[in-house]
Amino acid sequence: MMFEHADDAPVLHLTEDQSWQLLDNTKHGRIAVYAGVEVDIFPVNYSTTDRVVYVRTAPGSKLTELTINPKVAFEADGILSDEAWSVIVHGEAKVLETEAEIEIARNSGVTPWVPTSKEFWVSITPTSVTGRHFVFGKQPEMDDEI
Repeated sequence: MMFEHADDAPVLHLTEDQSWQLLDNTKHGRIAVYAGVEVDIFPVNYSTTDRVVYVRTAPGSKLTELTINPKVAFEADGILSDEAWSVIVHGEAKVLETEAEIEIARNSGVTPWVPTSKEFWVSITPTSVTGRHFVFGKQPEMDDEI
């Protein structure tokens, strides 16, 4: 098991350090953006450096929406045979413009999965990071508690 759960609790609320440990070792997640009348969510490849999330993207609604409203939510998770985890980052997205910013993002190691041109680099600077770790088990039934 990745983390110790006190008293065999099925859910463990992770510390920020534990959450970053998981984020640092995962390469896919989802970014939720909001501009206008609805929330959109997009799968992305990402990487992290110094507790900043980096994404590389192409022009489109994701890029447009995060430039209109930079407040975003980002989620990454993992599922194994007997345990799972989820980390949520709330923060501010920024399209990187300077060579220095882009070099940091490039060195973070983010690599797109598909061979399409992704010319824009985006950073997500967190305002909060929360995570939970889950141990799978049988759902307790109401009758079992009586």
